[in-house]
Amino acid sequence: MTAAPKKVNLALQGGGAHGAVAWGVLDRLLEDERIAVEGISGASAGAVNAAALAYGLFRDGRAGARETLDQLWAEIARVGAFYSPVRALPFDNADNPFSYRMFDIFTRVCSPYEFNPFNINPLRDVLTRVIDFDKLSKCTKTRLFLSATNVRTGKIKIFRTKDASIDAVLASTCLPFLFKAVEIDGEAYWDGGYMGNPPLFPFIYEVETCDILIVHVNPLTREEVPVSASGILNRINEISFNSSLLREFRAIAFVEKLLEDGWIKEEHQGRLKHIRVHSVRSDRPLTEYSVASKFNVDPEFLNALKAHGRSIADDWISENFDSIGVRSSANIRDMFDGGS
Repeated sequence: MTAAPKKVNLALQGGGAHGAVAWGVLDRLLEDERIAVEGISGASAGAVNAAALAYGLFRDGRAGARETLDQLWAEIARVGAFYSPVRALPFDNADNPFSYRMFDIFTRVCSPYEFNPFNINPLRDVLTRVIDFDKLSKCTKTRLFLSATNVRTGKIKIFRTKDASIDAVLASTCLPFLFKAVEIDGEAYWDGGYMGNPPLFPFIYEVETCDILIVHVNPLTREEVPVSASGILNRINEISFNSSLLREFRAIAFVEKLLEDGWIKEEHQGRLKHIRVHSVRSDRPLTEYSVASKFNVDPEFLNALKAHGRSIADDWISENFDSIGVRSSANIRDMFDGGS
């Protein structure tokens, strides 16, 4: 008798073109019929991957999901060949190309309300081609949770499956120095990575599965202290976009300690869930890439990231599959505890 698949919730980080690593991770997970997906959360590029994954699963199961993700990243490469603001020039510095330096300076001086008055966003065209959001909003295969940041209140907004739309994904991916805030129901939203990259708390309250598999795109640690201006800004960005995740790790660890140490009265223990956390990390080689590479949508680069994602997912499955449904395979205390 074949055992039932083990269910997990997937939490997908954002990181621009580096989201192609998650594409590879998902592609490998979808190959393994021993693993099933209940909920998917995502922020920024993670929201794009999450929406494509949920739609593909709803449309045609695992094969449909892999096909949809492949189509998504092919479209990103196609559209990016025309719209990408960062292009390598002959004899240019590959880590910090001249085009990126000019682009960085320009976006610090000019607002998207000035240089992009018609709010042209090539991702809209990509999403229109790849995902039927009317069908996705009726999806029953998985639960979808996409994060955005409310510009006015600074609070996190979660768009659930029934709210799935092109605007919801664009809100989650809205970098404020590139695009106007996305308005939905009278509220303005920026990139979800600022407040939930990716959000974990919906998995605590709104799904049955207790296993959360986080696909990291922003490196948590770096061995060397950056000294260049671009390196410093990149590390600030990584720390900022990981901060909300680390706060959620701390909250999960606190509840686990309450349960393990018996600090909760027995009659109340059933109200709290033992959350099992798993982590697919790609700190290397992503630490070797510059911030400019997050805008690199060259097909060769994206496919290399996909291959890396498949490789680290394969390693994770080999080492940690037996942990699913049993125990956490990630030590989240080590991730947020700085030794203080």
